[in-house]
Amino acid sequence: MRRVTAPVAIALALSALLPGAGAAQASGKGEGKEGGGYYATKTPYRPLESARGYQRVPQGFVPVFTENVSRHGSRAATDSADGDLILGVWRRAESEGRLTRLGAGFGGEVRGLLDAMEKVGYGNLSARGKQEIRDTADRLRERLPGLFDRMSENSERIDVVSSGKGRAVDSGTNFVDALVASDPKLGSLVDPARTDADLLYFHKSDGGAAYRDYIENDARLAATLKKIREQPRTFTAARNVLRKIFTPAFVDGMDPADQVDAARAVYDLYSIAPSMRAEGDWQLGRYIDAKDAVWFAYLDDAESFYENGPGFKGDDITYRMADVLLDDFFRQIEEKKSGKSKFGAVLRFTHAEEIMPLAALMKLPGSEEQATESAPYTYANNSWRGSSVAPMAANIQWDVFRNGRGDYLVRMLYNEKQTAFKDGCRPVSKNSYFYGLGELERCFGRK
Repeated sequence: MRRVTAPVAIALALSALLPGAGAAQASGKGEGKEGGGYYATKTPYRPLESARGYQRVPQGFVPVFTENVSRHGSRAATDSADGDLILGVWRRAESEGRLTRLGAGFGGEVRGLLDAMEKVGYGNLSARGKQEIRDTADRLRERLPGLFDRMSENSERIDVVSSGKGRAVDSGTNFVDALVASDPKLGSLVDPARTDADLLYFHKSDGGAAYRDYIENDARLAATLKKIREQPRTFTAARNVLRKIFTPAFVDGMDPADQVDAARAVYDLYSIAPSMRAEGDWQLGRYIDAKDAVWFAYLDDAESFYENGPGFKGDDITYRMADVLLDDFFRQIEEKKSGKSKFGAVLRFTHAEEIMPLAALMKLPGSEEQATESAPYTYANNSWRGSSVAPMAANIQWDVFRNGRGDYLVRMLYNEKQTAFKDGCRPVSKNSYFYGLGELERCFGRK
């Protein structure tokens, strides 16, 4: 690995990340209190484009179908491990009188966040997460009023399917509740929600067996992540974080590996806190400077890049299993075209571990470039960012339009931004975001 000096690495990381973090993090009161961003895949959701800026639908075409796949909304941490770890260190330092003035308040703030997450339920949607999902549903309804009116007139159904995990199930429930609240006629069209783990939790299903072997046993993966984690900058960032809370002598007495574990626990709590914004006025950004938050976000992103994203050049092990989901996108439209489908909308709810490989499989913006073994992933050489590829409530949507001659067009939205399909797919006209269904089938090699 090419070693970059710490100041250069920090400058490159900041310059590379700042624009993306600003675009991907949620807006709203209180965001500045959390340090300005750098939350990686824990970044709260906001739409990346307003429908007012969308291209006009080609003349003669009307919406006849929509389908999506969405990550669950913002949530509590999946367990209390990070809080338990750092509180154990904090209590020891407190008993020895080795807390800084700022660090004296750290323990209480962490306990408050843990209490709030326990009340919500570890891994469950927070109030913010529920609102993210409801707002996404409202915007979908507003974008395609003609579609939902048509569905009501023709009694076309709404299919709701999830991974079966609580936060994905609850996201589907909140999404549908918002749709029905905006148009009560839709209530009778919603089929009972169903679970399909093979489709929406494929990294843990039978189809992900080879992938799991890669995660557990691939020596190249283990060596690459070890080199990334063990750069000098990691230990510098860890000491920077801990010295805000503990005295220098206390920090220096810790094993370097323990320093990193403790500092990453602080970062993990810092990065989950915005998801819990409605449950408390957290100010964990006080304990981590931007340059260190950037570095820990990079470490988090590096793991996601190699484990769930584009990964190593020439290898598709991290994302080929997502073909089951891409296949379902095409199958739903083809059945609609053939008259076999009763659905006007298919709504899927899943997790980051499914969104990231699907984005890589489809070569969505930011997921096109793999890394070579000789030039591992960095913020300076690759545009992949968890904050934009798979923030909380990340979503991919295909809207389908038909004209009187029976021609079908497809438009893709990625986090609600008009998005071109991969290179080699030809839109109906230059710079258009509309593609013929047959062209997409050709481009993706679909028989």
